[in-house]
Amino acid sequence: MSLSMADRDGFIWLDGKLVPWRESRLHVLTHALHYGSAVFEGERIYEGRVFRLAAHSARLINSARLLDYEIPWTRAEIEEATRAVVKANGLQAGYIRPIAWRGSEVMGVSAIGTSVHLAIAPWAQEGRLSIQARDAGINVTMAKYRRPSGDFAPGLAKVAGLYVICGIEKDRALKAGFDDALMLDWNGNLAESTGANIFLVIDGKLVTPTPENFLDGITRRAVMGMARKRGWAVEERPVKPQELARASEVFLCGTAAEIVPVGSIDGHHYQAGPVARTLMADYQKLVRAPDCEGFGESTHLMQQVDRAA
Repeated sequence: MSLSMADRDGFIWLDGKLVPWRESRLHVLTHALHYGSAVFEGERIYEGRVFRLAAHSARLINSARLLDYEIPWTRAEIEEATRAVVKANGLQAGYIRPIAWRGSEVMGVSAIGTSVHLAIAPWAQEGRLSIQARDAGINVTMAKYRRPSGDFAPGLAKVAGLYVICGIEKDRALKAGFDDALMLDWNGNLAESTGANIFLVIDGKLVTPTPENFLDGITRRAVMGMARKRGWAVEERPVKPQELARASEVFLCGTAAEIVPVGSIDGHHYQAGPVARTLMADYQKLVRAPDCEGFGESTHLMQQVDRAA
């Protein structure tokens, strides 16, 4: 198989129909390419089913609304299209990238008058975490850029343009010999890594930053639900970076990463301890459950999408 994402066999669902992979194209003057107005999701396929498909589809629609445009397909239609393209590609396990964007009818800062497009592309992808990383944890450094406040950017939307600082920080971390970077928010509190939420175990409690203008991750919600099902205390609150020194365990979580123990953060060292290991095992059962496609531990906002339709 080619290493290029553009040169592959298979199919992509594009604007209502299945298209051969290499024929799914857009124009160079597409608005989203120039002004970052695309919204997207990352989803995982387990045993032929998409984990939390309903929640991801709802968040995609809501992200577009936060950018002041409507995706011209309902949540149910997006879910049906996702299942169809997974089946067409014969995938039992893998990753899915749904993306909606504004087209090429207008070239300028304003996107009024542009059409809205939707593509759904799935591909085979195994877990990214090596056995060594599961045992020892990944190495993380602190990022220089911070997540902006709600006065500066719609951080609750999964918007392509907002990931530019994540890409810069991820590249900077990799070039310096780390696996990822941990970002603060505009107040100097812990926020998230470049593509995943963070949890700390402090004094026997599971602590996670309140999602103030960054994504309240679907995997994050799943982790909180699993912990509470076990009777563990979970705190959502502002978390100071100084609290990293008090943590006995730290781990990241996200759709692509699943649950990833952290071994070190700029001089603070941790064990891939019992909390992370237990949740990792619970998560593998959860994503393979027969009812895994539903909303699950979704936010109230996600469920508002259907009522607003």
